[in-house]
Formats: sequence, structure tokens, C-alpha cells
Amino acid sequence: MSSRTLPLLFINLGGEMLYILDQRLRAQNIPADKAKKVMNDIITTMFNKKFLEELFKPQELYSKKALRTVFDRLAHASIMRLNQASMDKLYDLMTMAFKYQVLLCPRAKDILLVSFNHMDAIKDFVKDTPSILSQVDETYRQLIEMYTPLSSGEFQLIRQTLLIFFQDMHIRVSIFLKDKVQNSNGRFVLPTSGPVPHGTQVPGLIRIFSCTGEEFTRLKFNNGGNYTTALREGSFDIFGDRVTKLGTNMYSISRPVETHMSGTSKNSAQHTKVSAAPNPLAKEELNLLARLMGGLEVQKPGNTDTGFRINLFATDEEEEEALISRPDELSYGVINIQATKDQQANAELAKIMGEFTESGDQSPSVSNKGDDLLAMMDGL
Repeated sequence: MSSRTLPLLFINLGGEMLYILDQRLRAQNIPADKAKKVMNDIITTMFNKKFLEELFKPQELYSKKALRTVFDRLAHASIMRLNQASMDKLYDLMTMAFKYQVLLCPRAKDILLVSFNHMDAIKDFVKDTPSILSQVDETYRQLIEMYTPLSSGEFQLIRQTLLIFFQDMHIRVSIFLKDKVQNSNGRFVLPTSGPVPHGTQVPGLIRIFSCTGEEFTRLKFNNGGNYTTALREGSFDIFGDRVTKLGTNMYSISRPVETHMSGTSKNSAQHTKVSAAPNPLAKEELNLLARLMGGLEVQKPGNTDTGFRINLFATDEEEEEALISRPDELSYGVINIQATKDQQANAELAKIMGEFTESGDQSPSVSNKGDDLLAMMDGL
């Protein structure tokens, strides 16, 4: 498992989240000033210096539940609110979109180009806000510094880690189904055509060499596809043509997007139950989550009248039906963290939770067992 996968996972999922929210804000005719505030607040929180410091520390990936908790707080970092069903759908769309992009990457290293496409779009969202723009540019520099020196093998390890993370997620998405890139069981259809990876040749030829290195035989075979020569390599600089379209906004053309549980959801649910069982990494996972959440500066609207709700479904009735019909095993519940059970063993976690209680007059007490992290964040 690669220890440098988390920043790429977060940035790409975050980019997809912003695409979806931007599309919904436009579709629901939210006033431009409020929509801009939502995007600015979320991006400011995403690229918070303290948060990114924790994110870029080499560490293994943890559960989907932990990451979902972070994105739940991130989506509510402004005056916008989502009900649980809409948040579930948002997360499903984010994860399935990025899973498809990872599967389609011709080379493992192209995942970095996908990340830069997301970063380019995020930068465009805040192009009129210099203070936030500087935060995004700093993250560009960190990405370039950390990932461009990596070898092809290290990128392959990152890709494999991402695919393991996504392997049991088979949510059907209407856009993918209509474009026939996803089957009715939620599994993606990979193409056998198009340009081959940069630095490789179109398959179909076997060359046999002698002991002296001279070619003496050529054999041709049917490659079973319609491949073309490789495109030029995309730019890994802050500014440049990424060449690949993976990671760009697939919602730029307005069309409804629906998600459906696949026919394999029962098996996925059973796997989720197994995954949720206690394991030796549970303590480290909670420590990771607490550190990440400690960097999220979630804003609470000063006037409740200024807040508004976004619905990712066509109607409120559809949203309510989706919430009821979604299997409990596939919903992401609240993660409870007990800081006082063993304060010596959880010294760092207790310290972070102590900081939470000092940040507001009505913050929950650390001495109360079972206080959950989301409730503490509401006290910020």
C-alpha cells in the first residue's frame, strides 16, 4: 500500500465535489453571490494550511467512513446545507467519477495529470479571489515537489491502492449508463480503442532478436482493438496543457445525474459489515481523522436566514425515498471517539479534542465519553 495516496485521493474527490455542487447551485438558481461564497468557503477550507500539513504527511489510507466524515464537514463549510440522502448521493457521484478516471488512466503516472486537471478547475473557481488563489498555488507546489520525482513503480503502487479503496463500490450513475461506459451491475466498461499510453507502441507486433541483438523475425497478431499512436505527454507544471480530459468537468453540459444501488449491493453491504469490524488500525484511523478534522475550519452561518439547502434529487420526495431505501450498511454513520478511555495511549488525540473544547463557549466537554467528532466540530 502506498503511503502517498491520501493527498491525491482527497484533491480528486474534492474537485469532483466542487463540479457537482457548482452544477447544482446553477440548476437551483441560487443567487450568484451566495453560490460564490459557498465555493470560496469550501475551497478555503480544503486548502487550509494546517489541514494540508496533516494531509501531506506520508500515511496509509484508512476507511471510507473516515474520509466520508471529512467530506461531510467540508461540504458544510459554508452556508449551504445538504440532507443525508443528498450527501450520500454527492459522495457516491464523487467516488464513482474518480474511480472511472483511475481505471481509464493509460499510465499510472497520469493520475497526477488528472489531479492537475482538478486543480486547474479549482483555481478557475477562485480566480477573482487572490487570497484563496495563493493557497491553491501553494498546494500545486507541494504536489509537484512530492509526486514528480516518483518512479513509475511508485505511481503503480498509488494506482493499485486507489483501486483497492474503490473495488467494492458499484454505484450506477445515469451519465455513465447513458454513455454505455457502465453496466447495469455498476461495473465499468473499459475501452479497447484509442491512443496507447505515452512511451509505448500500438500492440500487434512481436519482434524476435538474436543473441547478438539483431532482429531476425517479426510476427504480427490481432490486438483485438482499435488502438492509435500515443498522444504527446501532458504537462506536469503549474501551467500547461494536461492533454488528457480525465479530471475535467463532465457536468459542464447540463443533464440530470442519478445514482442507483447496483444489483450487487447486497454483496457490497456484506463486505461493508466485515470491513467495519474492529481491527488493529482502528486507533490510528481515529487519530488520522481527528488530525484532519482539526485542520478544518468549518464556518457556522451567523444568521440562519442566510443559509440554504441544496437537493441533489429532482424533488424533496425523491430525496426522502432515497434516504429510506438506502441500505443501512451502505450509509455512513457518525464516528464516535472516546478520548478519556485511555488518555496515555491517546495523548495526541486527547490534546486535539482539548483544543476543540477551548475554541467555543458551548463546546462539548472532553470528559464526556462517547462525544462524537461531528458534534465537536459544530462547536467551532
